[in-house]
Parts: sequence; structure tokens; C-alpha cells
Amino acid sequence: MALVLSGKRVMFMAVMFLGIWAPQAWSRSLLYDASMKERHEMWMAHYGRVYKDSAEKEKRFKIFTENLEFIESFNKAGIKPYKLGINKFADLTNEEFKSPRNGYNKMSRTTSLGAKSFRYGNITAVPSTMDWRNKGAVTPVKDQGQCGCCWAFSAVAAMEGITKLSTGKLISLSEQELVDCDTSGDDQGCEGGLMDNAFDFIIQNQGLTTEANYPYQGADGTCNTNKAANSAATITSYEDVPANDEEALLKAVANQPVSVAIDAGGSAFQFYKSGVFTGDCGNDLDHGVTAIGYGASDDSTKMQRDINAKEGLCGIAMQASYPSA
Repeated sequence: MALVLSGKRVMFMAVMFLGIWAPQAWSRSLLYDASMKERHEMWMAHYGRVYKDSAEKEKRFKIFTENLEFIESFNKAGIKPYKLGINKFADLTNEEFKSPRNGYNKMSRTTSLGAKSFRYGNITAVPSTMDWRNKGAVTPVKDQGQCGCCWAFSAVAAMEGITKLSTGKLISLSEQELVDCDTSGDDQGCEGGLMDNAFDFIIQNQGLTTEANYPYQGADGTCNTNKAANSAATITSYEDVPANDEEALLKAVANQPVSVAIDAGGSAFQFYKSGVFTGDCGNDLDHGVTAIGYGASDDSTKMQRDINAKEGLCGIAMQASYPSA
């Protein structure tokens, strides 16, 4: 039911949208023909990276070198249908990359106040491809920075999508409101949270305000109740996609953007650039993202589906949910 790319059927997602990657093109003639030291200097200038002293710079240069060797070796081997590339995380170890960004709390889903039964279960046919960006239901790429609030970005992106579908208006909503105000339970700002709990909070507090009114700071803050009171969009409930069921997930994504959790901690995810991602990853869910379509042939982050695992690639089918307006 999806467009075949490199022999793989795919689900594509706004992974960067939820906050970690935004790869930018490099001039191969400049970067790849330069010495490693020159590469590092050019990379530092491109991303505005400044180190506190020479010892820190030398440490980061060593990591940068190891990462570039990994990227180039991977791409040269050519055995996977996706490519890796240099990005702003090139001077971080994989552990450093994972720790501040992957904020999806590793816990079992519990019964929540707003959860309803799966409405798309009886659908028998879906479009061969879907891209909610083309339908104006996805806001531009956002970056969570060093704050582990991927859960908030995922919930907000799904809410922005259903708001567009129900009202005809695409509104950029506030992740920072969730970071600052949704702190009474398992959701703890930059320390992590769950999308279902975020949906519960939004329902109980009768909506979210706009990003313009309550802008993202990338850090935990004190809840600004005056700003939060100016609600711009609401949801009435949310529904959980049946766990470990990629067909059910496909039906949901065919109808609206969907919050999903994935295992995004591997080095291949750290430097993913293009193509159909086929692993390596497990199902230790640690990052909240949003599935915004399937069958894409552009530069969106694409993940193989219909693999021989009920959890889906990187656990994408394990804990998916979506709001209702």
C-alpha cells in the first residue's frame, strides 16, 4: 500500500521536527578535499562552535575525526539503502548525543483520562501515499535543542495537524507551555515525558496557546499562567493505536499526523541524512516523533515498514497515539 523505495515500503516522519536533526548540505569540494584539521575548523565555523580551551578542542577534534571516519566508511560500504552525513552532532559521542535529547520516558502506557477506542479499525483501504505536509497540516521544522522534551514536540505536532484538519487553520502551538506547566505527573519538562500524558494535560487545561505567545526556550521554566490562559486550539480526546500493529498505524497516519515513539539512540540515527532507514536499532523507546505520512520520495526521514517484527522498525508501532478535536 506504500510507494516502494529501494525495495522497501516506508513510513516517513518529522523526526527533526521533533527536534534533533536538521541536516544541511556541505560543499563536498571544500569539506571532503580538506585535511581533517581543516574539516574540523570549517565545521566549527559553519555551526558557530567555540570550545572553552585547547584541551576541549583537542578532545572534540578526536571525536569529530572518529565520527567522520564512521560516516565515510558506512557510506563507502553502500550496503544500506540510506546515507549518513555530517551534521551539528559531529563532535559528540553517541552517549552525549542521546542524553539530553531523547526524553521519552521508558514506562508502560497507562489508562489515561482522555483515551478513547481506536476509530480507524474498520477502514479497509487507504491511499497509496500520504504526505500531510502537502495538505498543509505540518508546521515548519522545529528544534528541541538540548532539552529532552521530544514528548512535547510530538504531542504538539499531532495537535497542530488535527487542528488544521478540523478548523482549516495551521497554527504553530507552544511546546514551552507543556514544558513549563505539564509537570504534576510523569511529564517533567526537559527530563522527559509521554505524549499520552501531554494530551491529558491539554484536555484538562482546555487547549494550548501559540508558539508566538509562549515561545520555546529550550529549558525548564516556571509556568506562565497568563500566557497559558490564552488558548489557541483545543482537543477533546485522544486515541491509542493498537500496540504492535503496523497496519493499524498506517490507517491512522492515512487520516492524520500521529505521535509515535522510537528507539533513536544509535549512531546511524545520529548521522542519518537520506534514504530509507532500515536500522540498526532496537525497541528501547527513547524518542518521541511524529509520523506525517508514508510513501515519500523526497528528503524526509523515512523508515522501513512491514519488517519481520510486530513492534515495527525501532519500535515505531509500539506506542502510537493521536488527538481528536
